[in-house]
Amino acid sequence: MLELFRVEVENQAGILTSGLLELERGVPTAEQLDTLMRAAHSLKGAARIVNLQPIIHLAHAMEDCFVAAQRGKLQLRQSETDLLLRGVDLLQQISKGVETNSTNWEAELRDFLSSLAALMLLEKGVQSRASSPTLRTSETSLSPPARPAAPPASLVATARPASAMPALIPRKQEPPERVVRLTAENLNRLLGLAGESLVESRWLRPFADSLLRLKRNHSNLSQRLDQLRQSIENDSLSERAESQLHDLQRTVADCQQFLTSRMEELDLFDRRSAHLSHRLYLEVLRTRMRPFADGARRFPRMVRDLALALGKQVRFEMTGENTQVDRDILERLETPLAHLLRNAVDHGCEMPDERQRAGKPMEGLVRLEARHSAGMLVVTVADDGDGVDLERVRRFVVRKRLAAPAVAEKLTEAELLEFLFLPGFTMKETVTEISGRGVGLDIVQNMVKSVRGAIRLTTQRGQGLRVQVHLPLTLSVLRALLVEVAYAIPLTQIFRTLKLPRDRIEALEGRHYFVLGDQQVSLLTAHQVLDCADPPRIANELPIVVLGDRNARYGVIVDRFLGERELVVQPLDPRLGKVQNISAAAQMEDGSPVLIMDVEDMVRSIEKLASGGMLAKVQRGGPDFSLKKQKRVLAVDDSLTVRELERKLLTGRGYLTDVAVDGMDGWNAVRSGQYDLVLTDVDMPRMDGIELATLIKRDPLLKSLPVVIVSYKDREEDRLRGLEAGADYYLTKGSFHDETLLQAVVDLIGEPEA
Repeated sequence: MLELFRVEVENQAGILTSGLLELERGVPTAEQLDTLMRAAHSLKGAARIVNLQPIIHLAHAMEDCFVAAQRGKLQLRQSETDLLLRGVDLLQQISKGVETNSTNWEAELRDFLSSLAALMLLEKGVQSRASSPTLRTSETSLSPPARPAAPPASLVATARPASAMPALIPRKQEPPERVVRLTAENLNRLLGLAGESLVESRWLRPFADSLLRLKRNHSNLSQRLDQLRQSIENDSLSERAESQLHDLQRTVADCQQFLTSRMEELDLFDRRSAHLSHRLYLEVLRTRMRPFADGARRFPRMVRDLALALGKQVRFEMTGENTQVDRDILERLETPLAHLLRNAVDHGCEMPDERQRAGKPMEGLVRLEARHSAGMLVVTVADDGDGVDLERVRRFVVRKRLAAPAVAEKLTEAELLEFLFLPGFTMKETVTEISGRGVGLDIVQNMVKSVRGAIRLTTQRGQGLRVQVHLPLTLSVLRALLVEVAYAIPLTQIFRTLKLPRDRIEALEGRHYFVLGDQQVSLLTAHQVLDCADPPRIANELPIVVLGDRNARYGVIVDRFLGERELVVQPLDPRLGKVQNISAAAQMEDGSPVLIMDVEDMVRSIEKLASGGMLAKVQRGGPDFSLKKQKRVLAVDDSLTVRELERKLLTGRGYLTDVAVDGMDGWNAVRSGQYDLVLTDVDMPRMDGIELATLIKRDPLLKSLPVVIVSYKDREEDRLRGLEAGADYYLTKGSFHDETLLQAVVDLIGEPEA
């Protein structure tokens, strides 16, 4: 019961704190005061259940204050708010110290109740000090404070008459959301089981694919029986042999029809099972998500108290309170955000007289925003202060001997701001309790890197500093790029991917590089970093993953891009220790394992190779035409299942196969790559398959490129529409179950190797 009570104290303390800060910022409303009164009343009732007399008296005294404010007999100004916030802190302190029988709070409680009683006895500007309540020093009991007999709520009018109090503005009350509490361990186990269910559901697809071979065997058997019957048509057979042959043909046909029906049912079950497992996984994943406000409740109070301590006027604004964030991310984010907000108040916002001289409002502004963008959580902390003096930073860099004067003069704004993240780097001349040791931004950057995120600073002189933190939405699921070396690279840590023509490779002092923008990017192969055999490369374009930061970037050559995936992260067994270049693992749809790269560790490995002069040269010449050249096909479909099925069919036959997620993606791919054939769906977002086929056939350089439309639409008018757009074949997606699709590809471009 005490554990449940402590949880309730935390919840109600959050309501009291946010409500008091809201009252301090503007005109009180009826709903605000009612919410505060109910929170104190609920705490009083809960304390009665667990028989905690000190909290009963404390909550009752605070409830009387809110009732007096509701009746217009008490005005809650800054001094009153300070006292009530002190009471909220005391509530939490007592609830945490009950189990250990701590009595450190008794003197503070006595002083608080005395101050509150004195506040309540103010009448017409004359303060009458109330007598101190009697305090019994037993372990669990505290006598209530002495209270006057009238009025009923122990309240009399303040110096300001009731008629002068601002009118209470009613607001619409929303029903509270029901909350069920679960332990983190239970949620993690549930998420693990949901992830396993998702992987298991995808194992049906390889099994269904294997049945295609059985169907082909049936087809071959039926054809051979037909050939046998034709070859013996002129021979005289007995009636019994003729009947047996006829029965055999009918049996094979029945088996073939039965197998086709069962395969269709299995395919339907596979799709339903995969869809249900995916929905289950997403729902379980959502249970790990919490509103951003849960991790930011203490920030309004922290900013207010800090501003008062510094003699500044600061208004705190927060947007995106309901933005959903993974519980683990939220817990790790709280301390770094506290550092950023302290910096914004202490370093950013000026003193009121300074702001007035600069033509600004005396009250500074600190904003905290949370939102989702491009599959990431973006948290922004901004102030409207003076901003970062870049020339002053430049002088500090030289003074601390972090760069030579000639080098420091050439540093850009972004490079200068990077120095703020260095441990011990601070612009403060003196150390205070709030700042001056240069650890705040260092802590923030370490946390962001630990969760595969990124941080960016932007400043404008006289208008403030903006810190933007990009974080993954969850640590349980990783969006990654799969590459042919059987590894997954987190997307958030990839600067860029591209296919580099060999003629763009340059050489300098025995090392190869290529130019990206205005930067030289060193080249090496993934096999060299991972210390494994590098296969011969026959393609004229090299798949490159660019890693590193703006100070040092490296282009890592992989065998092939396999596309983006959402992977359920599985930590490695701790008995393995730290595995070089690897951070975690995951399972693919077919159950096969894949290792997730530790990009920072990989960059360190590359730098070690580079510093030792051990980077191997990259083959700069064109493809080796003595080897057979594989033909390349582009599969365009907005369905992941269809794309993968087409890719597996074509790859299994020997064709190099790339995929595109919609018509626009496919159009960009055919213009930048070299393909022998395009497979496309019809109904897709941004650009449909008909429009894609039309654009290809109208392009002078691409009009000879064969296009095959594969669609669920099997009506004659749909087929004619596709052929009129220039498609060479129009097939239905049922063609996946036989050789029709592959035969169409062979008819158009021949065998996989030429």
